[in-house]
Amino acid sequence: MLASIKRLTVVSRHNKTRSLSTSSLPNNFTSPAHETLHQLLEKCQSMKKLKKIHAQIILHGLHQQTLTISKLISFCALSESGDLCYAHLVFDQMSQPNRHTYNSLIRGYANSKVPINAINLYRRMSCFGISTNEFTYPFVLKACAVLCRLLDGVSVHVRVIKSGFESHVYVQNGLISVYCSCGDVRGSRKVFDDMVDKSLVSWNTMIGGYSKMGCIQEAFLLFWEMRELGVEPDDFTYVNLLSVCSQNCENILGRILHSYIVTTGARTDIYVQNAIIDMYSKCGNLHYAKTFFDRMISKNVVSWTSMVSAYAKYGQVESAKNLFNQMPLKNVVSWNSMISCYLQKGLYSEALGLYSDIFNAGLTPDESTLASVLSACGQLGDLKMGKNIHSYMRSKYVTPSVTLFNSLIDMYAKCGVLEASLSIFSDMPEKNLVSWNIMIGALALHGCGLESVELFERMCVSGIRPNEITFTGLLSACCHSGLTDIGKYYFDRMKSMYGVPHEIEHFACMIDLFGRVGLFGDAFKLIREMPMKPDVVVWGALLGACRIHGNVEIGKQILKHVLELEPCTSGVYMLVYNIFYEARRWQDVKNIRRLMKDQGIKKDKGVSSVEVNGRVYEFMVDDQRNELSSDVYELLDQLVYNLKVLVCEVDDMECCT
Repeated sequence: MLASIKRLTVVSRHNKTRSLSTSSLPNNFTSPAHETLHQLLEKCQSMKKLKKIHAQIILHGLHQQTLTISKLISFCALSESGDLCYAHLVFDQMSQPNRHTYNSLIRGYANSKVPINAINLYRRMSCFGISTNEFTYPFVLKACAVLCRLLDGVSVHVRVIKSGFESHVYVQNGLISVYCSCGDVRGSRKVFDDMVDKSLVSWNTMIGGYSKMGCIQEAFLLFWEMRELGVEPDDFTYVNLLSVCSQNCENILGRILHSYIVTTGARTDIYVQNAIIDMYSKCGNLHYAKTFFDRMISKNVVSWTSMVSAYAKYGQVESAKNLFNQMPLKNVVSWNSMISCYLQKGLYSEALGLYSDIFNAGLTPDESTLASVLSACGQLGDLKMGKNIHSYMRSKYVTPSVTLFNSLIDMYAKCGVLEASLSIFSDMPEKNLVSWNIMIGALALHGCGLESVELFERMCVSGIRPNEITFTGLLSACCHSGLTDIGKYYFDRMKSMYGVPHEIEHFACMIDLFGRVGLFGDAFKLIREMPMKPDVVVWGALLGACRIHGNVEIGKQILKHVLELEPCTSGVYMLVYNIFYEARRWQDVKNIRRLMKDQGIKKDKGVSSVEVNGRVYEFMVDDQRNELSSDVYELLDQLVYNLKVLVCEVDDMECCT
């Protein structure tokens, strides 16, 4: 496009007397007069027509007319049918762009997906000595708010004061928005309090800032102050207040606000109604949420999705599924909510089924979908599906997000392909703390203790500070590899060197580590030193050590503590049962069986899975769920019979020799 503009400029210099071609222009374009050009630009409704007009402007040497080009840039930058890149291209061809053209481009970029360009243009404008005005600052500040650029916002604030525009309400609203978006509520409140004339936008921006930070008391106090001054709230006010109630699970305050809205007869739009559903569901009032949902006259896809998410949050899978199937229109967020619901309940196969249905519905999964489905693949060990999703990601994303890379690492590790996890981790263009934590945990899962320790040290050298999850993975790696001294070294220095306090998970890892090598004295000493009461995980880790070392007496002592915490856990009973069984303590075995029978406790059936032709099948003992179950058992009986015959033949041969 740049080359075309340059060629047209050259032609115009040698052919200024050329007659105007009107074949590609509107009928009323008969003169290159400025007034006619301005009218055409104002009436222009598409980039196709605008480019034709622009070509004729260049041919007739009018491209140096600042007012004309300013209108053209304004249309390209601000119109819904415009082209921001084209606007910037034309702007770069101007010898002396004025403030209006800068403001148009800054505004266009502030509302686009690349707001950083608005800040860059503002800096360029300042460097060239072009004065700013009250139409420049609001959009520069909006870009700073979107990008959370506090230092840039403060710099603009200084320029605002120096330029004398600090009393303009739109500029002040922009400043409030910047400080709120960057988490500096005190800074935004100072600007707000200094305002002489506050608009409704000012009140909403300040309340929204408090809402974002979870400051529910300050948000509602400002709301009451606003009402006392006679300022009528609007839908944005209510959405912000309902949102902060949702964040803080403030059921009572949320109900009072809902009653206030109904009592005052305020007309609410669909956004407020959806916020009410969300507030009730997050505050634990699922019944109220459903009642309000049923009474809504018109519902959009967000309304339905909010209700599905509410059921999912409380584990009501069937209700969520039924409502999901009733939805007249679904978007990707709707599918994601249902997939998350299945994941929460451990229904991983169902989650993968929904992933396939998304494509059948003509929709494109987003990053949240892919991350969830990769998690399901990892839990099922469905490597083929995981690889298919990986291939899909490569075709759709030039550079996947860090979150997707992390999901891939986790999936491959859980599916047993540690090499793929390490390769992806090494090739990642950007790593965050979660990336390092997942990789350390993956190495721990595969028993690579020393490699996990080495990776931890690399992480610290790279400047990433570990957190409690990092140490859980690290200590787990030491535990699985029997690295007692190394594990103790890092456990002792967690708080003093790395500033990470000991959580109960870290104590459980260390007790498991001591128990596996038979250091029961150290394990009990650590339990006594724990600042919190040991839970069933801690005692369970020690019980597992008792089974490894056949320590029946300590096992019986631990059983008492465990039964006080969770008297109905079948796993604990079976662990103690196995300890007694392997020690040939038959009377204790009978006692455990009788105790389980009296308590009505049944052993949970173990579920196994096998992948055949890209499909994962689950099965358990005496499983009759599959339509081929009878054939499987028949074949199994035949194999057992053949083995018995083979054993008998071998025995006969040995007798003969």
